[in-house]
Amino acid sequence: MKPIAIFRHAPSEGPGHFASFLDSRSVPWQLIAIDAGADIPSSPENYAGLAFMGGPMSVNDDLPWIEPTLNLIRQALAADIPVLGHCLGGQLIAKAMGGVIGPNPVKEIGWGAVQVLDTPTARHWFGDIHNFQAFHWHGETFSIPPGAECVLKSAHCGHQAYVFGKHLGLQCHVEMNRAMIEQWSEVGADEINAARNSPAVQNAAQMLSQADNLLPPLNRIAEILYARWLEGIAV
Repeated sequence: MKPIAIFRHAPSEGPGHFASFLDSRSVPWQLIAIDAGADIPSSPENYAGLAFMGGPMSVNDDLPWIEPTLNLIRQALAADIPVLGHCLGGQLIAKAMGGVIGPNPVKEIGWGAVQVLDTPTARHWFGDIHNFQAFHWHGETFSIPPGAECVLKSAHCGHQAYVFGKHLGLQCHVEMNRAMIEQWSEVGADEINAARNSPAVQNAAQMLSQADNLLPPLNRIAEILYARWLEGIAV
């Protein structure tokens, strides 16, 4: 089987539980560390799927790797190679498909409830899950790109996930583990403080105090989504 390409855009925003899930299924994967200067592949043909992780930058920034990434995503979509996006990754896929990325009404940082839409597509991906506590860290969000369908929302962000056939874009983070929450809280301390008046922002102590209870169910939901996404992978 060809490996899954996992694109990392910041040192602290690795694949987390997604990598653990792939390892548990003996699915090969290759980390492409954009933050360390790795080149964007010119073609997706050497990979079974493409997964894009988060990052503190905007997809609207003038960064040298963004346009090649968008082109790679478009090639993958045209070749029916599954793509998966987490937060920034979901925004990259949305922009590649013709969506618009702009400011969310409020910044979301920390744990927050999300609601699964009551549609056949949403049920196909989430099963009988109606709502859950997801992890958030974003100030921008995506429009639902042409041809895709919204499957998840929250009180502070109407577009938390979309599906386009076998492809999935997420605004929230389902890939979290405790080490990532600890690291993000440290790296993002200034951002947390600057946004402390947002109704959707928790401080580091609040995030970590809930982690032991909320991470296991979040990991299980992530595994449901990842398993569904893997069904689209050509073996």
